[in-house]
Amino acid sequence: MWDSKNTALEDNLEFIHINASANMKRIRCFLLLSWILSFSLAAQEGNISPIPSPRELGERLGLLKGIERIEALESEHFKEKYLVYVTQQVDPKNPAAGTFGQRVVVAHAGFDRPTVIVTEGYGGAYAQSSRYQDEVAKLLNANLVHVEHRYFLESVPDPLDWDYLTTENAAYDLHHVTETFKQVYSGKWISTGISKGGQTAILYRAWFPDDVDVSVPYVAPLNRSVEDGRHEPFLRKAGNRAERARILDFQKEVLKHRFAMLPLLETFCKEKELTFRMSPDEVLDYCVLEYPFAFWQWGTAVHTVPAPDADDETLFSHLVRIAGPDYFASNQDMGAFFVQAAREMGYYGYDTKPLRKLLSIESSAGYLKRFMLPESAGDIPFSAALMYDKVYNYLKENDPKMILIYGETDPWSAVRVPDFKGKKNMQIYIAPRGSHSTRIRTMPEKTREKIIRQLNEWTGD
Repeated sequence: MWDSKNTALEDNLEFIHINASANMKRIRCFLLLSWILSFSLAAQEGNISPIPSPRELGERLGLLKGIERIEALESEHFKEKYLVYVTQQVDPKNPAAGTFGQRVVVAHAGFDRPTVIVTEGYGGAYAQSSRYQDEVAKLLNANLVHVEHRYFLESVPDPLDWDYLTTENAAYDLHHVTETFKQVYSGKWISTGISKGGQTAILYRAWFPDDVDVSVPYVAPLNRSVEDGRHEPFLRKAGNRAERARILDFQKEVLKHRFAMLPLLETFCKEKELTFRMSPDEVLDYCVLEYPFAFWQWGTAVHTVPAPDADDETLFSHLVRIAGPDYFASNQDMGAFFVQAAREMGYYGYDTKPLRKLLSIESSAGYLKRFMLPESAGDIPFSAALMYDKVYNYLKENDPKMILIYGETDPWSAVRVPDFKGKKNMQIYIAPRGSHSTRIRTMPEKTREKIIRQLNEWTGD
């Protein structure tokens, strides 16, 4: 299950858009204008490295080339915080393809501190919240550069052409952002991201190995096909036998009550204004098939699974809380993710055998392309060479300073980065019974302390 609503660290923040007040904007504009005039000759030459030393971050940002706009934000954790839009090439290898503005949030801890670049895999609106903090940035008392992924929310090229949504182009975006803000922050740089953002942190390192000093990808999968095939066997062994039996019993009970479930599903989808490219029966089937994956992904407590004799409303309420139909809706806003999954990032399939007699569908094969890929994207062929081979070969042949965090029962751990032999710097940590919400802070105490010591050693603290 895609997890754009769950990638923010610390607080499960709602998307919040924060704008500076009119007075703040006037003051900022005056300050920026003063500094820009003071250093206009240097700016015209295009070689402002290092930038002259105004004392405030906002003043330095105003001197950077390729920044479309700057807005002050409030923060509970940083001295200064700004929303900026960085001009990016739609096609880094062909300027004629045009440009777009990429949303970036910059938060200031100190010019002498390391800098964490968050390689977000989805939209980045949540980073504008005054409460937002990244775990690695907090541990290192570091500056923060949070980059929204291309083709999500406010970082979408116009016109939209799916051909330019590639992991290589996303890596070039991050490279340009890093080069830009290294003019402000010259210390150690650390990349980090969660789930698809963790994938992005790894592939960024594969494309530009020297951009950052350290990488900390969380729960990052490395799929090798659209329906990888390793998730289903993993789920057949997740937890213990009693837990797996209770999950399967729940799935069967929902399908046995199909005629009671369908009216509840129809009402639910109507209230949420969800539309689908499949029938209501198929929607119910796919929610039930998705249930075990989502259950283990988010570490659901087994005791919350309704008993087989629970009433219809209880069964349905639990199902949609864990594996809701919005995931399969054609009008959800995750089309860009499914384009990437279909083209190069890969995904997972479903094991229909245990439920075959109760399902309305004969097969779930190809479900992502049939039901979830934007119709405007057309037929997208998958190529493992575009990401899997690139990343796998880089990690196998090199030993980057990288800490990879996984959860033991998270289905995405089925396709985690492998344990390559002879690696000193590449370190993989798996939290016992950990889920997709596994973080450094949720690791066992000794493991957590070891990770923090290593990060401090690598960053010079």
